[in-house]
Amino acid sequence: MTHVDPTRAQFDAFKDLDRDQPIEMLNMVRFRAGAAYPEDHPLSKEDLTGAQAYSNYGRESGPILQRVGGTILWRGLFETTLIGPENERWDAVFIARYPKAHAFLAMVSDPEYQKAVVHRQAAVETSRLIRCTPTDGGAQFG
Repeated sequence: MTHVDPTRAQFDAFKDLDRDQPIEMLNMVRFRAGAAYPEDHPLSKEDLTGAQAYSNYGRESGPILQRVGGTILWRGLFETTLIGPENERWDAVFIARYPKAHAFLAMVSDPEYQKAVVHRQAAVETSRLIRCTPTDGGAQFG
């Protein structure tokens, strides 16, 4: 099963959480080999990879992320899964920070973001997007 966009129930659960606190979104993304744009999209006839389409998404959505006060807190290159499904691999792994959950909702409802998200949908084979509340770090796990 692939996961590209949230289900209505998942989005409603997100919206039901406190919107007045900072959030960090853990993103894990696997790209399609070839981008899959809708037939009526200008790039549908181009021979783009999923990674190239995701780059288009980043370029167009980046200014919106910045406008709402968001930032990429951390980015890493996937190497292997030590605990978890052995068949999961990720092409992009990063954490986006938003000053409040309201900022994330403002971003995804922005008309310019709505235009940019077509690149993400064309690029992504499957993904995970996990909302987290930031807490203090430390020298131990628990």
